[in-house]
Amino acid sequence: MSSDPRTIPQVLDHIADRFADHPALVTKDRSFTFAQLRDEVRRAAAAMIDLGINAGDRVAIWSPNTWHWVVACLATHYAGGVVVPLNTRYTASEATDILSRTGAPLLFASGEFLGADKAASIDRDGLPQLHHVVRVPIEKNDGTWDEFIARGTDLDAVDARAEAVEPDDVSDILFTSGTTGRSKGVLCAHRQSLDAPAAWAECGRLTSDDRYLCINPFFHNFGYKAGILACLQTGATLIPQLTFDAEKTMSAVQEHRITVLPGPPTIYQTLLDHPKRADYDLTSLRFAVTGAATIPVVLIERMQTELDIDIVLTAYGLTEASGFGTMCRPDDDAVTVATTSGRPIADFELRIDNPGEDDAGEVVLRGPNVMLGYLDDPEATAAAIDSDGWLHTGDVGTVDDNGNLRITDRLKDMYICGGFNVYPAEIEQVLARLDGVVESAVIGMPDERLGEVGKAFIVVKPGAELDEDTVIAYAREHLANFKTPRSVEFLDALPRNPGGKVVKPLLRERAGSS
Repeated sequence: MSSDPRTIPQVLDHIADRFADHPALVTKDRSFTFAQLRDEVRRAAAAMIDLGINAGDRVAIWSPNTWHWVVACLATHYAGGVVVPLNTRYTASEATDILSRTGAPLLFASGEFLGADKAASIDRDGLPQLHHVVRVPIEKNDGTWDEFIARGTDLDAVDARAEAVEPDDVSDILFTSGTTGRSKGVLCAHRQSLDAPAAWAECGRLTSDDRYLCINPFFHNFGYKAGILACLQTGATLIPQLTFDAEKTMSAVQEHRITVLPGPPTIYQTLLDHPKRADYDLTSLRFAVTGAATIPVVLIERMQTELDIDIVLTAYGLTEASGFGTMCRPDDDAVTVATTSGRPIADFELRIDNPGEDDAGEVVLRGPNVMLGYLDDPEATAAAIDSDGWLHTGDVGTVDDNGNLRITDRLKDMYICGGFNVYPAEIEQVLARLDGVVESAVIGMPDERLGEVGKAFIVVKPGAELDEDTVIAYAREHLANFKTPRSVEFLDALPRNPGGKVVKPLLRERAGSS
């Protein structure tokens, strides 16, 4: 093996040799050193091969942040497969769509958890290529995970698979909502899934001395790449949290002497304002990363002073750029951190296309960590990445004299609810199927807790009767909770420009003044 590991299996082998007895993954019910993690991953990879998983096959994971997710993910890579993370907030129909499009023969899905059973919700009849579903035990162990692992006996075959993986092989397909209403699968190579989080970890000065509390979901770039893969490359100890609860978070920080705590701004706001904060020792915290269009400067200052976090950074990234893009640096001041997303990392070049009078234009990125392309969609790939290799992000921003990016708007009307990107077109497609709806337009509205929430404007067919509760209930039935609009307003007509396009700024004005 070369001295510079370029695939995820190589990185796991390298770190397991270097930090064999160092804690790699710590959870309430099971913990692993790096050597133990590699052993479990090899067994799970052997089990996959025994189930008939071939190199290049897609393996889907639809489950919250438990140790099983980490093992299933790394084992898929070790067996030469491609990881397809599914958002835990997806409905069964949203998950089925992605399973169908990726042709995944194997799915890891959570069993009973918070009143739902993901594994049982999938209708296998409509997915002939889905040969195996392994239930991930969370609230009770029903044995299927143990049965799965027990299949993993041929470790020679596993090592041969791992050695055959190349840096340019696809490591994962993460789905991002498309502006046309259907999600797109973003293809990333092993080298990209390693290099981008390595650059992120370098900005935060991550080392094997760090203990990283992972609240961000593993199905998201932030949890998977800036979490699992950042720890795997630095030897930091990963401590996943199943669901965010402020007191459990503070308790975990105190118990495990947590040093690294990334998350959306709402998490820090909740911790800072919690009445029991003084009851917990949070002095171990060293490094925090957050991201949003704008963050109150006072929040950054409070994180630095009241939580005594040495390094507080903001970042900007998108799935099409391996999850990364720009990031602040440890010596940036609070105003820079709060009002910008920093400068390019991971060998990205940054440019503002077609700037207007206010110097704002479309943010475009170029570099080795721009995605390989969209799954089975060469047209969308060509529209996103131009002939010179620039990725057109659809975000509007400016760059200051120091090279810091400031995101000012979104070309695509996307908004962020609780840390998740929401594309109105997808919601509008669903609402169009509700009986009585002539047309709809959805916008993001500011929300203190979630950042932004959806508001739907609806034109109703003559004679039809619809109310807000009916619309929201219908949306909730067909969409993940974070995509479901929180309020509805009925209009006689939507405002349109001469070309017939809905003028959403007018809707935002109307919503803001109501």
